[in-house]
This record gives sequence, C-alpha cells and structure tokens, in this order.
Amino acid sequence: MSDHSKKSLTVLGLGDMGSALVRSWLAVGYAVTVWNRSARPAPEGAVVASTVADAVAANSLVVVCLLDDASVRATLDGIDLTGRDIVNLTTSTPAEARTLSDWIAVRGGRFLDGGIMAVPSMIGVADSGGYVFYSGSAELHETHAEALAVPAGVTYVGADAGFAALYDIALLSAMWGMFAGATHAFALIRAEDISPVEFAPLLVGYQQAMAGYAYGTAAQLASGDYAEGVESNLAMMVTTNGTLLRTAAEQGVSPELLTPFMALMERRVAEGGGKESTTGVVDLLRR
Repeated sequence: MSDHSKKSLTVLGLGDMGSALVRSWLAVGYAVTVWNRSARPAPEGAVVASTVADAVAANSLVVVCLLDDASVRATLDGIDLTGRDIVNLTTSTPAEARTLSDWIAVRGGRFLDGGIMAVPSMIGVADSGGYVFYSGSAELHETHAEALAVPAGVTYVGADAGFAALYDIALLSAMWGMFAGATHAFALIRAEDISPVEFAPLLVGYQQAMAGYAYGTAAQLASGDYAEGVESNLAMMVTTNGTLLRTAAEQGVSPELLTPFMALMERRVAEGGGKESTTGVVDLLRR
C-alpha cells in the first residue's frame, strides 16, 4: 500500500551521497523506502524495495540520486509516474535537466531538479555549510519544503528546471579555477626549502581576499562599463603575466594551467580593452 504521509519518501540510488541522504531522513523520523541498481547494504532502518516500480509506488515523493542523466532515464523508463513528485539530485547539465523535466511530465509526474553543493559527510550535519540548489516546479518545492530542508540548506533558484544544474556547474567551474591556481602555486615552491604546510595558510588567506573580485565583475557586467572602478587594468595585468611566466620557467614549472586565461587577457587588450578589468574576457568566452 502506498504511504503518502508527509513523513515518508523513496530514494533511488545508494551510492555515498544517496546513502547519506537516506541516513539524514531516517535520523529525523522519516520512513524511507530505497532501491539501488546493484546489491549494496542499505542504511539501517530503510525499507528495501525489490524493484524500481515498488519503490516508486511506495511514496509520492521520490528522490533520485544516481550516476548520471542516462542512468536516471534507464531507471525510470517504463515506470508509472502518475502523481509522483520526482526530485532529481543526480548531477546533470541544464539541458539534460530541462529535457528530463518534460520527460517526467509526459509520464504524469512533477519534477524538481537539484544541485548538491556538499560532500556526503556534510549531509544531515547542522551548520556544515552544505546546501542544495533547486529549480523546477515551485508548487512541488513548497509542498516538500520540510523534507528537502533535512539533508542540507535549501536555495530555490526558479521555475526553469535547468537553473539548479547551471548554478551548480557554474560554481564547480569556478572551484576548478581556484584549484588550478593553488596547484600552480604549490608547484612553484615545491623544489624549494619552503614548507607547503606553512605556505597553505598564506595561500588560503590570499584566495579568500581575492574572492571579492567577483562582486566587481558582477557590477561591471550589470552596468556594461568594464572600466568602472578599475585599479589594476588589464594592460597592466598582461605585462605582469610575463613575470609569472618567467618565474615558472625559473622554477621548472609548466605554465599550462595559466596560459589559456593569459591568452584571453592578451586578446582582449589587443581588441582595445586595456583599460578594463578582466570582465571583458567573459564576453570573449560567449563568442
């Protein structure tokens, strides 16, 4: 018999993240039905369904946390989704999320996409800083607000089903850029008598201080004036890049993590953007 109470839900996928999600709901008294594609122990207290169909039929709220978009479709293909609220916490692209939303709607379900900004150890932990972007059906989001707030913080970013994935991937992309810079910095000092452990706090402090640069970029993009409030212009930065590259050569470090962005900076200056900040590079990437 289906359990449609507010304190129950189904989770499809018992990987590290899926299992963490299940444990967070069990810890606050939810009845959780689970299913996984392969044999894997379920968190204690969860009800294991023998088939996807049984798991989906058990509750109106169905949370999906699988490998990728293709695995979500393969799992739900042929399953009756009538009256079901599908919350997809599988990492995907914006286009995949939008297409999946339509795919779910045709099969009778409502859809909410999510982008998890946390690692499994942060799920269900108060004040961990983890949160989830949600986009899609506003009605579905409001209906299940209490349940969705259990694993992590909630940030609803709009009715466009692709926005959660877009916010997610945009932030992850920025993270890779930060990691690339840190990797290059550690490579520069690697061969010297400099402790990486002692260097790390300086690196973190500097990256934190520079993070506010994003506010200036946002303001310039909004106003259209890329030279507004500029203290160190792009022409000066490009000149300084030569020193960075010579230092890398001296230290025997490949500049390959830096040169793609440097090349874009140089192109923007060549086009007349020397008095700007780096904001104009955004437009180069959009071409």
